[in-house]
Amino acid sequence: MGQRRLVIAGTGSGVGKTTVTVGLMAALKQQGYTVQGFKCGPDYIDPTYHTAVTGRASRNVDSWMLQHNTVKEIYQRGSVGADISIIEGVMGFYDGKDPLKNTGSTAEISQLLQSPVLLVVNCASMARSAAAIVKGFQTLSEGVNIAGVFANQVGSEGHYKLVKAAIEQECDVPVIGYMKREADIDMPERHLGLVPAIERGELDAFFQSLGNRLRETVNIDLLLEIATAPPVEPEATNLLFHPSEQERDSSSSSSVSIAIARDAAFNFYYPENLELLQQYGADLVEFSPLRGETLPDGIDGLYLGGGFPEEFVSDLAKNTEVKASIRQAIKDDLPTLAECGGFMYLTDSIETTDQDVYEMVGVIPGRVTMQTRLAALGYREVTGIEPNFLLPQGMSAKGHEFHYSTFTANSSTDHFPYAYTSQGLRGLKQEGYVLPHLVAGYTHLHFASNPSLVKHWIRVCQKRKRTKAEQANKS
Repeated sequence: MGQRRLVIAGTGSGVGKTTVTVGLMAALKQQGYTVQGFKCGPDYIDPTYHTAVTGRASRNVDSWMLQHNTVKEIYQRGSVGADISIIEGVMGFYDGKDPLKNTGSTAEISQLLQSPVLLVVNCASMARSAAAIVKGFQTLSEGVNIAGVFANQVGSEGHYKLVKAAIEQECDVPVIGYMKREADIDMPERHLGLVPAIERGELDAFFQSLGNRLRETVNIDLLLEIATAPPVEPEATNLLFHPSEQERDSSSSSSVSIAIARDAAFNFYYPENLELLQQYGADLVEFSPLRGETLPDGIDGLYLGGGFPEEFVSDLAKNTEVKASIRQAIKDDLPTLAECGGFMYLTDSIETTDQDVYEMVGVIPGRVTMQTRLAALGYREVTGIEPNFLLPQGMSAKGHEFHYSTFTANSSTDHFPYAYTSQGLRGLKQEGYVLPHLVAGYTHLHFASNPSLVKHWIRVCQKRKRTKAEQANKS
C-alpha cells in the first residue's frame, strides 16, 4: 500500500520554498486532508509555520545529525494518521554539509525517504531557460525523483503557460502550478517576534488567503498523484523509540520531573528531545520565565531551551523572583541543560544592539552582547569536557549553532570551565560552560544523535531525588 509524501525543494535559498510549502499545506487542509509537516535540517522557525497551518507538530528530518534509520523512524512516527506529508527542504536541493556530496542535503533526505520531489523554480524573466534549470537538477545526481515543478514568480498566467510548455517538453515532468509576482503573498518577515505571533493566531488570515490562492493555481489532484510513494520502513532492530525491556525498566523504575521553560522567549525544542526524556522516565513540567513563573516545586531537573530572550530581555530582567529561583536551584545542584537562549539567560547580563544592559540570572560569569550580524551558523559535533554529566568521558553528540550574539567571560579563558569541544566547518573550538550539574552553551543538541545523554541526565536526576529523599527521612 502506498503513501503520499512530497519534498518541496528549491533551486536555492530564497526561492520561495516556505511560501509554497505553507500555501500547499493550507490548500490541502482546506480541502479536508490531514497534512503532516516536516522540515529538512535543523531549522526551528519553519516548523512553527507548518504546525500553525496543519494543527500537527512539525518535525525535523536531518541526515547529518541523525542516523539514516532514525530519520526514517521520525518520518514514520510523525506521518501516522496523515493523508499526505509535506517535507520542506533546506537551502538549494543539493546544498548540505559538503559541496562535493549530497550529505545533509534535501536531495539526500528525498532519496532516504524514497520521496517524490516538487522543485520550486523562480521563473522571473525566463521561459525556455527554466527547462535548462530543471534538467540540470534532474541529471546532477542519480536516484533523485523530481516528480514535478512549481513555477514561482511568474509575471502572468500567459508567462506560466510558456514556462510549463518548455519544462514539460524538455524534462518530461509536469508543472503542477504557479504563483505570480505579487508582494501581498510574500511570507511575513521572519522577525524575532514571529513565533509568538503564530502562537497567537495572528497569521491565520494570511494562511487562509494563501491557501485560497494556491487552490486556484495548482492542480491539487495532480499533486496528490505525483506524491504517491512506497511506505517508509525503518529497520526494526535499530529503533530510537523502542528500547530493550532492560533499558526501559532500568530507566523508568524511578520517574523524575524535569521543568521545561516554554514561552515566547524559550521555545526551541525538537519534539524527539522531549519524547526521549519521557521515554526514559521523565515527567515534563512546563513553566514560563517570561510570565513570571518561578521553578515548579518538586522538580529533579531543568531544561532551558533556545529562543529569543533578547527580544524580551526587559521583562526577563524584571522577573527577579524567577531568576532567583533558577539561580538557587542550580546552586543546589539541580541537573540543568541550557541551550543558546537558555545559555544567554544564565549569564550575568545581556547587552542589546541599542547598548542597553539587562541583568540576567547570573550563574555563568560573563556577559552576552547582541550584534546585527550573524555570529555563528552551522552544524556542530560536540564532545563533552569533564565534568559534563550529559556527555562524560569524551562522549559526543551532534547539533547546530545559530545566533547573533557573542559571549565574553569575566575571567581568563585559560581557566574557563568549557562544556564542550565543538567541531564545525571552521575547525575545533571550546564552547559553553560546565559545572558538575550544569551544561550550558550555544549549541542546540539533537538528543537522537546520542540517546545516551538522555539516560545520563535521567540517572543524575534520579540520584539527586534519592539523596533528597534520604535526607528528608533522616530529618
